[in-house]
Amino acid sequence: MTASAGLRRRHFVAFGALSVLAAAAGAQSVAPPPREVHGALDVYAGEGILLAWAVLRGKDEKTTTVIVRVEAETTRYGALSVTGVDPFTKDAIAVRPLAPLSGSTEVRAARERFADHPRTEWRFYRESTPARDAAPALLVYYQGIPDTAPEFDDAGKLDAYLAERLQRARSGAQGAKR
Repeated sequence: MTASAGLRRRHFVAFGALSVLAAAAGAQSVAPPPREVHGALDVYAGEGILLAWAVLRGKDEKTTTVIVRVEAETTRYGALSVTGVDPFTKDAIAVRPLAPLSGSTEVRAARERFADHPRTEWRFYRESTPARDAAPALLVYYQGIPDTAPEFDDAGKLDAYLAERLQRARSGAQGAKR
């Protein structure tokens, strides 16, 4: 073997070893960020979830409540957390702590909460008990309360509206799958 052939062989072996190390480092890298979706209307239907928003007016702003019904395919999502975020300071508060999903749940928050933390992040996790540092599989965010969210003085009418709105969204989602 000539000296130049030996040198080429050592370069080839060294390049191969570096390639293996680079591939191993890439395999251990951080998981990709969650898919982020911007919710805009009072109903969001997609990615295996349904969200329907409405407002129950109280006697004043302090007693006015935003209510969101959430339905999720339990084969896709096992847990949910909801966080309010100040878009300027990034200060965050838990609106609904991380908890398992049973398919349908309701999240309530004082309307005045949206003044200081208007961005609402709906974080959907695949596992029902994700690791503390796990990234959500899907993040649906809203910038405030949707303008299209109706307001009610009567809790019964609000309840009937949300049930009907989710049914229409479910029907629309079924039609889109066909």
